[in-house]
Amino acid sequence: MTGTPVARRASTPPWRNVRVLRIVAQIVTLAVVLIVGWWLLDNLFTNLRRIGLGLGFDFLNTTAGFDIGETVVAYSARDTYRDAFLVGLANTLVISALGIVLATLLGIVTGIARLSNNFLISRIAAGYVELMRNTPLLVQLVLIYAVMLQLPAISSSIDVGGMVFLNQRGLFLPRPVAGQGFGLWASLAVIGLFVAVALFVIAARREANGRAAGRLRLGGTATLAAALIGGWLVAGGPLMLDVPVRERFNFVGGVRVSPELTALLFGLVIYTAAFIGEVVRGGIQSVRRGQIEAANAIGLSDMQTLRLVVFPQALRVIVPPLTSQYLNLAKNSSLAIAVGFADLFSVSRNMANQTGQPIPVIVLVMATYLLISLLTSLAMNLYNRRVQVLER
Repeated sequence: MTGTPVARRASTPPWRNVRVLRIVAQIVTLAVVLIVGWWLLDNLFTNLRRIGLGLGFDFLNTTAGFDIGETVVAYSARDTYRDAFLVGLANTLVISALGIVLATLLGIVTGIARLSNNFLISRIAAGYVELMRNTPLLVQLVLIYAVMLQLPAISSSIDVGGMVFLNQRGLFLPRPVAGQGFGLWASLAVIGLFVAVALFVIAARREANGRAAGRLRLGGTATLAAALIGGWLVAGGPLMLDVPVRERFNFVGGVRVSPELTALLFGLVIYTAAFIGEVVRGGIQSVRRGQIEAANAIGLSDMQTLRLVVFPQALRVIVPPLTSQYLNLAKNSSLAIAVGFADLFSVSRNMANQTGQPIPVIVLVMATYLLISLLTSLAMNLYNRRVQVLER
């Protein structure tokens, strides 16, 4: 049997092959970027050598010679620039961590209040959000710090329950002090927490398989409560409060939070919480109305519906933009220089002025803020993945 031979199609030449052209275009683009980058770096190094500036970090091992007003770790002027930089980093981490926790709590309350059926509550929340979001944070910080400086003197301190005091010198809070039985109580608390977490994990797996798990959750809660309360009674008061006491010219005891730190933390919290409130409101409104109606049909209260039905589903919408707000708060903490708080940026500025090495210091600061942002994003992305898995 004879047939007509099928002609073989001619292969596409390389200069007309789309895949080849794409690869060549990417290679050319990469080469141009590398050449331009190398030219810019060479130009930078040449100009720095011309004016006598280096890019080394040897200055970090020399004595700093300047004091830092408020530190969360031990530091003195005899320490090195490396120690001073670490103090600024520690201050930034503390203010960022506290700000994230407090701003999240206030933002959740604000977002829920925006959706309240009570006209007054919803309007107050809306006014707060619009005021915070439409005024610069720097202006807010300066205003808050000016108000802090106008607070009453020591003798006329604002007294909250005889334990918290606010005046021109800052905020004075009780300080927890470990007693003799603290180790025993802490050990029992850790064991109770471990058992409770294990029971909650087992309960979650049983619920995923459609089986009842209420008793396991109740058992976990009871175990943790028994460990905390029973351990407290057995240890005989493992924690005590060192309450600040006013003397003639100042307070003694407790913990003092400076006006600078108070103003910075308060400003960051109320500013960021306004944005978080809008994120929470949008996440709650993204949950289908039928979910809420189903929860009401089975007899759940409004609070139970919000906690058990609405909020778990809203998290998949809330978490991604919430990550951006956390990153903004951490970076906005660099505005501490406006109120005189010694954060990472403020300490680094002093280092650059004294050492005459601004470029290495700026590179170090940028790399540190980048690392903080990346670690925050990593933690939030892992949590977001967990939320998405639970949603499926």
